[in-house]
Amino acid sequence: MTPLPLTVDLLAVPKAVPEMRDTLRERCGGADSPDLLLCVGELLTNVIVHLGEGTPVTLRVAGTRSGRIRVEVSDPGPGLWPVPRTAGDRDESGRGLALVEALASRWGVEQGVHRKTVWCELPVPAGWGRAVDEPVAVGPGGPGTAAGPGAASRGGVDG
Repeated sequence: MTPLPLTVDLLAVPKAVPEMRDTLRERCGGADSPDLLLCVGELLTNVIVHLGEGTPVTLRVAGTRSGRIRVEVSDPGPGLWPVPRTAGDRDESGRGLALVEALASRWGVEQGVHRKTVWCELPVPAGWGRAVDEPVAVGPGGPGTAAGPGAASRGGVDG
């Protein structure tokens, strides 16, 4: 059985972050995937911090046709776009999107009418072999992708 695709509807609450990391570890048979787990955690945490605990989200993790792993987190906050920021040495937050940007091959935001999807694509984790050759589902609202650093610049939310 391949570990992907994985689609989970959940509430964005603090305990969901380690639960989703554990779910991915189990699905991947314990294969090393720290970058993937970190990105999933950061994208879920951004929803909790900026939209509030209990926000309904959909987490999708799938292989792409280009051989990467794509992580998507869709939420009902279409007007609150993530914006990377520079955290100071003493800041306790504000590094999430910088981490995603550093680890991901690319990232962006897809704008829907009632939802947005923040996504990133990563190299296949060590020990996985190659990614599943499956198309990635487009979030509700269809296309409308802004990709790459600084792409999410409308009415931003610090990440």
